[in-house]
Amino acid sequence: MPNSVLEWLGRYGLTGEAVIVVELLVRVALVLMVLARRRTSPEARIGWILILGGLPVVGEILFLFLGGTRLGRLRIKRHRHILAELDRPEIHADGDPRASAHGDLADQERHLARLAERISGGPPVRGNALQLFGDTDRVIARMEADIDAAERTCHFLVYIWLDDAAGTRIGEALVRAVARGVTCRVLVDAVGSKAFLKSDLCERMRAGGVAVRAALPVSAVRALFARVDLRNHRKIAVIDDRLAWTGSQNLAEASFAPKPKYAPWVDCALRIEGPVAKELHLLFVEDWYLDTDESLVECLLRPVAPVEGGSICQVFASGPNFENAAATQLVQSCIHEADSELVLTTPYFVPDGATIVNLATAARRGIDVTVVVPRRNDSRLVGLASRSNYAPLLDAGVRILEFEGGLLHAKTICVDRRIAVVTSCNLDRRSFDLNFEAGVLVYDSDFASSLRFLQQSYMDRSVPVALDRWLERGLRHRLAENAAGLLSPVL
Repeated sequence: MPNSVLEWLGRYGLTGEAVIVVELLVRVALVLMVLARRRTSPEARIGWILILGGLPVVGEILFLFLGGTRLGRLRIKRHRHILAELDRPEIHADGDPRASAHGDLADQERHLARLAERISGGPPVRGNALQLFGDTDRVIARMEADIDAAERTCHFLVYIWLDDAAGTRIGEALVRAVARGVTCRVLVDAVGSKAFLKSDLCERMRAGGVAVRAALPVSAVRALFARVDLRNHRKIAVIDDRLAWTGSQNLAEASFAPKPKYAPWVDCALRIEGPVAKELHLLFVEDWYLDTDESLVECLLRPVAPVEGGSICQVFASGPNFENAAATQLVQSCIHEADSELVLTTPYFVPDGATIVNLATAARRGIDVTVVVPRRNDSRLVGLASRSNYAPLLDAGVRILEFEGGLLHAKTICVDRRIAVVTSCNLDRRSFDLNFEAGVLVYDSDFASSLRFLQQSYMDRSVPVALDRWLERGLRHRLAENAAGLLSPVL
């Protein structure tokens, strides 16, 4: 019984040897390609070299399909076109002087806002009324009520839409909205919402006049020209231009039928009325154009009036079409901005090396740093890779809490109870480097305190990871975690 594919080929004389030589040359060429890439991190290079070296043939196939961030020439061309259309002052919310907030921020906040605007284009704008939701049932009920009150448009961009009770309520509300003359468009990720796109609910929505499209479709032909696992992970809803939802909430029950043993899914959603809804709408318009070639720029020309006494907010976005590094740069900037306390919650904790170092450095300079993650992760490999990062953080004084009340799916950051982040972005390489993500920065101490209160509810249902007990783990656990950690740059 041969021990490898190469040994098996060696049995076939000169032909087999020729195949082995060709395979080796291909492998060397791909390793050189990995080393030559400009925007690949050192960790990712090491991960791919290990895969190419340790998995002959299979490693090459994996690299050819998953080794880059190829979005596809047509999408890149479309994105350039839509960006040119959107490059007008009246498109962005700060084109209205009533909303512009550049001069309203403190120096530290201004630094963060400048970075966010530079890397993803969204300006800070004032006059936003915010509501924070930590309960899926309340989110779905309020979202349904917002749809029922819609007068012009309902635009939804969702990673996962299930045909369960929650997804059905929203789908039927959109059909009702169309019946009274509201234009409804839905963009769902082709992989995350694969079952929904084949469901009776989707068919009823389309029959009822809701335009439903798949984002980033996957096929064997597309795989030749674009990377197949680039996903649209954003969660955005915009109603009548002025009202928006974002955060971690997919359109699914907390029981989450595809993976019920990890339930309940615990999410955080943000409801916004005000000018920053226009910035979230801009992201929907970009993504809709990428997958339908239909321009909705006219939807962005209506001004959105600020709400009296509202908060200053800023949308940030990342994705393989323009700025992959936006998410990780913003996370690291939030770490640098902390003076006394930093709390982060995420379901998937596999950040890059720089983020690990910055978290450890913050703890060593006296910042109270807390990271809250699920105790049981729905991805065993990601869970193992996550735990490979614990030791250096615990040693530096970072407090790591493992949530026991289900799968903590909320992706949040709170800095000194004065800056808050609610986002779709996980603290992992996939969100940092591959996915289309979005989130909102809030420069408001009252709202940040509300988010911190929600985070505390997660912390109260969590158990701390103690450094001494962690270091006493058995060899089997350490080997599995560190092996997964080696692969974390390419997960």
